[in-house]
Amino acid sequence: MVKLNLLLMMIAIACAMGVVTSQHKARKLFIDLQQEQSLAKQMEVEWGQLQLEQSTWAMHARIEKIASSYLQMRVPEPVKIQVVPLQAPERRTAQ
Repeated sequence: MVKLNLLLMMIAIACAMGVVTSQHKARKLFIDLQQEQSLAKQMEVEWGQLQLEQSTWAMHARIEKIASSYLQMRVPEPVKIQVVPLQAPERRTAQ
């Protein structure tokens, strides 16, 4: 009977240790998850800021101002503009 009690007590201790270990791992994983979610939110904010910056740098009025002031570019006269029609590439037939 004493051996059975000792065996049951060892099993109970092993189960308790397993529960403690699994809870510790779960808490550690939850903390890691929260840190990664926080990082993801920071990256989303940064992505939004980068998109806003890109749209600001690529504004048509800004590009036109730089082209005219810094590069001394101007729009050509309408008679000097040539439109080149886009042609579909010719298909080669297998011979």
